[in-house]
Amino acid sequence: MIPPAAARVGAVLRARGVSTDIVVLAGSTRTAVEAAAACGVSVGQIVKSLVFVAGDEPILVLTSGSNQVDEARVAALTGRPVRRADARGVREATGFAIGGVPPVGHARPLRVLIDRDLLGYDRLVAAAGTPNTVVPLTPAELCRVTEGDVADVKRDAPRVQDGAGEVTPCG
Repeated sequence: MIPPAAARVGAVLRARGVSTDIVVLAGSTRTAVEAAAACGVSVGQIVKSLVFVAGDEPILVLTSGSNQVDEARVAALTGRPVRRADARGVREATGFAIGGVPPVGHARPLRVLIDRDLLGYDRLVAAAGTPNTVVPLTPAELCRVTEGDVADVKRDAPRVQDGAGEVTPCG
């Protein structure tokens, strides 16, 4: 049985032309390591959905499970100070709890930044609305359905010299 939150995510994906199934797993996929083990993929193929607040605006950063987000880089990309959203802020911005935030189907429109490293995989696995539901996607599908901007957001990425950052629109 698909939980209601995951069914919502599936409906959004279908409406955006993605033919995929929501997978309900017996165990938790709250962390990238748990999700990778449960799905039989590398940790890098897991899409972590992290909510930050840039100034007063919540933004969604979709990063590879093997990467950590460099908040200074995200601040340079947005042009505003950035901080991680707390659990309440995540739920208010997305409609989902931490550990199950999907890349689509949020409570409000969010700017989306996509970790460039995710484009290096043929198949990705993202949370589907609950800590034990996931959805497989291709990088092209992830870019298309989120309308996100691809950027270097990982912590060990080289620093941008001019502070402006570089974003590449998907598509």
